Amino acid sequence: MAEELTGNLLVAQHGSLTSALNASVAGVVTEALNHGEIEEIYGALRGVQGLLQEEIVDLAEESQQTIRGLRHTPGAALGTTRYQLTKEQDIERLVQVCEAHNVRYFLNVGDLEAMSMAAKVHDMAVSKGYALRVIGIPKSFGNTLGVTDHCPGYGSAAKFVSTVVRELAIEHEAASNHDFVSILEVGGRNSGWIAASAALAKRKNQLDDPPHLLLLPEIPFNPERFTEAVQATLKRQRYCLVVVGEGIVDQNGNYVGAGNAKDAYGQPTFGHAGEYLRLLLEQQLGVRARAAKLGLLQRVAAHCGSQTDNDEAYVCGQAAVRAAVSGESGKMIILLRGDGDHYTCETGLASFADVTAAPKPFPPTWINEDGLSLNFQYTKYAQPLIQGEVKVPFENGVPKFVSLVRSQVARRLESYVLE
Repeated sequence: MAEELTGNLLVAQHGSLTSALNASVAGVVTEALNHGEIEEIYGALRGVQGLLQEEIVDLAEESQQTIRGLRHTPGAALGTTRYQLTKEQDIERLVQVCEAHNVRYFLNVGDLEAMSMAAKVHDMAVSKGYALRVIGIPKSFGNTLGVTDHCPGYGSAAKFVSTVVRELAIEHEAASNHDFVSILEVGGRNSGWIAASAALAKRKNQLDDPPHLLLLPEIPFNPERFTEAVQATLKRQRYCLVVVGEGIVDQNGNYVGAGNAKDAYGQPTFGHAGEYLRLLLEQQLGVRARAAKLGLLQRVAAHCGSQTDNDEAYVCGQAAVRAAVSGESGKMIILLRGDGDHYTCETGLASFADVTAAPKPFPPTWINEDGLSLNFQYTKYAQPLIQGEVKVPFENGVPKFVSLVRSQVARRLESYVLE
């Protein structure tokens, strides 16, 4: 049994958003109230960036109604950031802030970057001899965190994408006559997990259901094979619905449709694949084509959230508190799937080193030989994750979300300038 460590708990959120991200914070606060060794429950505004500037709020001041409301509220109630802990002085500053506020439990909710940063904070605290237990809580709408069976946030994104495909199919069936191609561009960067989720729209034993073609970043894009597949689909179907991952690449590894565009960091950009495909089909086949991009919608669609996903995000927050109180540190909560035919899931722990070793790859064995469709193994994996519907309350006809009061905790250190 680990030695009891009395002090305060602090939780931060990092990276891109999901509709279940706040559910993990709700789980943290709810569970922390059950442990006498946790004196105060704090939140860092804007993640580690706000923590560096000592922007801390008292979560114990929030009403229980607000904490419960986080379960159905999308976004990041505490605010998030993509600030990177690359400087030694930043990491030292974080530990100093924790020490100044007697924070003994630091929980970071986020993706691969968040876990890497949490590992640095853990290592710095150890080197400084400061008793700080650091636990990561997984979050990735793109399902790219390694070791864990799946990531909170993915189930809700998958449910939304597959729902949109179903809805588009109804519209297209009514308005097409073997002459229309619909292209839906989805997120996921260089990974095909989000694009793959469109396959969940297919009904059992209805192989001709949309999406008719799936373009995953894992399979290099071949224009000739693609146009031929579109032509073949239009001969059989009144329309062809294509789902494309934003990060698909050509045979040379270049992002499709990106041209020579660079982002603010000088890196090649992606996110123009749908429009590229539309122009390609209109020029090569002379068909009507339309491209749509889900963009931020796939991350914030709480009205189409998966209850299974939301419950697991909440449980991960609870498990993180229990792990820290029991003496664990330098680890991330993971989800472990049961072996039975009926879907079950429980939490476990994995070291930051194992989690950050590599992102979670999309299994190549789940992709059919045509490179444009998936087999039953993906459906078996993902379908349990989209079950159930989050009940979002409505007021005056629109969703009623909550926001935190954000009662500021007094600063105890000199101001800190981010470089």
